[in-house]
Amino acid sequence: MDGKHSRIDPPLKSGSLYYNYKDIFSIVLLALVDAQLRFIYIDVGTNGRISDKGVWNKCTFKNLLDKNELKIPQPTILPGTDKDIPFIIVGDEGFTLSENVLIPFPKE
Repeated sequence: MDGKHSRIDPPLKSGSLYYNYKDIFSIVLLALVDAQLRFIYIDVGTNGRISDKGVWNKCTFKNLLDKNELKIPQPTILPGTDKDIPFIIVGDEGFTLSENVLIPFPKE
């Protein structure tokens, strides 16, 4: 899972709404792909001032994930272990760690 800023010409009278930390006007594309690199979810159009985490926190997919309303397989035992392991989404350090979202270990 990751977000990508797409440069735009800002809408008239939008001020700095679409202006982001990269010093450009943009909209954000948030995408999730599966292990076969197939897109399984896309959220596009949020103004560029909003972070990847901000887009994730308001998107339909996260809302359904939090309410257990997605058809995600139940946790399963991995070979060589005796613990149930949940299916996960891999994100970068801009996202929040949760049962189904893994992020890199903090550098601090």
